[in-house]
Amino acid sequence: MRAIVFAGPSLPPRQRRVSEPAIEWRPPARQGDVYGAALTGPDVIGIIDGYFEIVPTVWHKEILWAMAQGIHVFGAASSGALRAAELDAFGMRGIGRIYEWFRDGVLEDDDEVAVLHGPEELGYPPLTEAMVNIRATFDEAARVGVLMPDIAAQLTATAKSLFYKERTYDAVLTRAAVSGFPAAPLRDLTAWLPSNRIDQKRCDAEALLDAIRAHLAAAPPPLRVSYTLAETVAWQAAQQAAEDS
Repeated sequence: MRAIVFAGPSLPPRQRRVSEPAIEWRPPARQGDVYGAALTGPDVIGIIDGYFEIVPTVWHKEILWAMAQGIHVFGAASSGALRAAELDAFGMRGIGRIYEWFRDGVLEDDDEVAVLHGPEELGYPPLTEAMVNIRATFDEAARVGVLMPDIAAQLTATAKSLFYKERTYDAVLTRAAVSGFPAAPLRDLTAWLPSNRIDQKRCDAEALLDAIRAHLAAAPPPLRVSYTLAETVAWQAAQQAAEDS
């Protein structure tokens, strides 16, 4: 059995196992990539990262089509969590805390998982911080007593107010200081952050890989779905575009 996994900044190459023949890594998915992967006949497709804004995003219908071919599709951490929350009722399997937040309606906005990052050739170095990571980190800071819960909530709101391409811990702390936040908790948080920040996207991406490895080891039968996919003109055009690319 084999799997194809789309990943980028949430789980860059340096953080992956060096040799894992059953898993084929591909860069963040864009529209048509899941359909193209499904054409090669994998047993599993895992979606961690996907592009948005600069190119068309993965279409729901290509995931539904892949599952209709018997392929198990997993999603987590970033755009995979978003799509899993939208399609779990149809058979897509969501993994991790971020997926659960979207599934339960705690989060709704795409910018929660969006980051600015460097190119594939450099290993997708992050240039900003994902809002979901900031939420998890500030929640932890409140849990361990570094921040009072109300201060953590206010700092989370401050982070959310920043455009995702400008969202870093330094930017959050600077905005908070300028806005008149008490100096003491900001000082405590600044000292605590370097060794304690939580990369929730990476945690969820690794959980997805563990789930895929367990799935491959168990060798279950192909997925069976209860829906019938409509062969619309738009879908046929999308298929042709993916095959021509």
